[in-house]
Amino acid sequence: MKNKQIATFFAASALVFGFGAIGAAQAASATMDKIKSSGAVTMGVRESSIPMSYTTGDSRFDGYHVEICRMILGDIKDKLGMSTLRINYQPVTSQNRVPLVQNGTVDIECGTTTNNTARAKDVGFANTLYVEEVRIAVKANSGITSISQLAGKKVATTTGTTSVQLLRKHEKANGVNFDEVFGKDHADSFLLLESGRADAFVMDGSILAGNIANSKNPKDFKIVGEVLATEPIAIMVPKNDPEFKAAVNAAIAKIVANGKMPGLWNKWFLSPIPPKNIVVGLELSPATKNAWANLNDKPAEDYNKK
Repeated sequence: MKNKQIATFFAASALVFGFGAIGAAQAASATMDKIKSSGAVTMGVRESSIPMSYTTGDSRFDGYHVEICRMILGDIKDKLGMSTLRINYQPVTSQNRVPLVQNGTVDIECGTTTNNTARAKDVGFANTLYVEEVRIAVKANSGITSISQLAGKKVATTTGTTSVQLLRKHEKANGVNFDEVFGKDHADSFLLLESGRADAFVMDGSILAGNIANSKNPKDFKIVGEVLATEPIAIMVPKNDPEFKAAVNAAIAKIVANGKMPGLWNKWFLSPIPPKNIVVGLELSPATKNAWANLNDKPAEDYNKK
């Protein structure tokens, strides 16, 4: 190839690759386009997942994940050059949260959803900022301290969650037969325990701690037994919108880099929170601290490899 041909080849290649780079930089995000054109975004929230995502009354919602999502959306608003962005809050349940993200009703889900490989077939997950331990809550006077003592008991869980499946798979659950009773949401599941219709409630430790702290007599309950699983709880985003996920993760990286995570933890887990000024009292775990230091979207299966 002669010098002139070589020069022409590289010029053409640069033009092609240049257009490719421009195309990549300007790759369309259906979610961000919708947000910009409508001036609004729909955030999926839970009604009773204290302190992660819950209602404070009068259709207001707050919590650890809700505040983080508001910060993320503020960053996206700025990137889109918008002066204002209206957030519409859509209550979701364990049963409908994935379908509502799938069908576009919810743009970003900020609740207590475990990132696992099954769900990742249908939705995307942002980088993890909270790692959960699944535990068992019982009445303090029940005498129950371990999985083996659940034989013949009624165990409550919330419809659409993975907690009882995890309990059944635990090595110490071999030969332990119990009856499942289901609550429509976490508050309902806790009520089953509180009212005596269930002997135990299996769920994420933060949810157990939040419901106990919010109960009439918190000293009547305790969290016991073995840790059933360690799970990444992550913000859900649409599956086929990698540009939106990238924007969410960029905002998360900024929040972490600015040193805001310890303050958010203290605010929601170790300080009085609205509307009743309860204190959940859940200390920062090494697993969550490590997630902040090494941002990733690994599923639960990676956390529980032996």
